[in-house]
Amino acid sequence: MIDPALVSLGAQIVLAASSDENHPPENIIDGNTATFWMSTGMFPQEFIIRFAQSMKIALVTMHCYNVKTLKIEKSISDDATDFEAISEKEFEHTEGHLQTNDIPLNGTTATHLRFIVTSGYDHFVSVHRVSVE
Repeated sequence: MIDPALVSLGAQIVLAASSDENHPPENIIDGNTATFWMSTGMFPQEFIIRFAQSMKIALVTMHCYNVKTLKIEKSISDDATDFEAISEKEFEHTEGHLQTNDIPLNGTTATHLRFIVTSGYDHFVSVHRVSVE
């Protein structure tokens, strides 16, 4: 299945709460779990993915490290406004390897998804990849 959350298919990171020049937020949508976005150590942290077009999303998969709680919000506007909460999840802590979490969204329609990391297992978290089906 083709993943519309890839920069090569027109997805963009339109906002990130923090940025590190060595680990920029665009790494989240490059399709490579070896690259990542690193937070700056304060919570909450967030980023917004804009898709090339509005789409139905059944499932989001997030590959990350040290994320404890995550909220996902959606927007169907063209300019990343009017978000509504659609999911909240607590992730299990994994020591020494990536957390991989599937979050069902049951066919919700969105142009943008906002991911809000509300807490972590450490001061810093990393997000390696977000994919959607």
